[in-house]
Amino acid sequence: MISIYQLKPKFQSLLRPYVNRLYNANITANQVTVSACLGSIFVSFIVGLLSSYQWIFCVIPIWMLIRMALNAIDGMLAREFNQKTHLGAYLNEIGDVISDSALLLVFTQLDNVSNYLVILVILLSFLTEYTGVLGLMVGASRRYDGPMGKSDRAFVFGIISLGIGVYQLPLDWIDPLLWIVNFLLIYTVLNRIRKGLQETQK
Repeated sequence: MISIYQLKPKFQSLLRPYVNRLYNANITANQVTVSACLGSIFVSFIVGLLSSYQWIFCVIPIWMLIRMALNAIDGMLAREFNQKTHLGAYLNEIGDVISDSALLLVFTQLDNVSNYLVILVILLSFLTEYTGVLGLMVGASRRYDGPMGKSDRAFVFGIISLGIGVYQLPLDWIDPLLWIVNFLLIYTVLNRIRKGLQETQK
């Protein structure tokens, strides 16, 4: 199943010069991970506070791109500069869940958007990532399969936020889009289970 995650190697090659500079500046992978999480909380707070001004939602896709870069950078620092730690693994998974939840909660501030659907997206996002981590417990790898993994959600909600921010996406359309996202999240959970089980049988 196609996923934005498959583009990660090309994205990383663009970031490698910055990774080297951060390493030379004694910036660690864990520091980058925590910064990405705190940045997401800060952006969510600002957008939520000013959500009556739709243009503020343009900040979200900008931050999503920055966050994707930071997530790639922390992984590269950990792998390529021997900074892998058990604490880093916890920070990475927990930080992603907190960041996703904070950024998605902003959509509850919009009129005509069902809070229940937003909460369902958050809960299914939890389940999707938990299913991915469970791959390690059954003897498979950490599963990142799509079609609605972390990178895919960042892309989708970045596009939705941009549409809101430039007044090109009617708010009445958001609930149907959330239904589609929820369906794809359920499919992603099942796909990760299937792929994980297939991997254990090889």
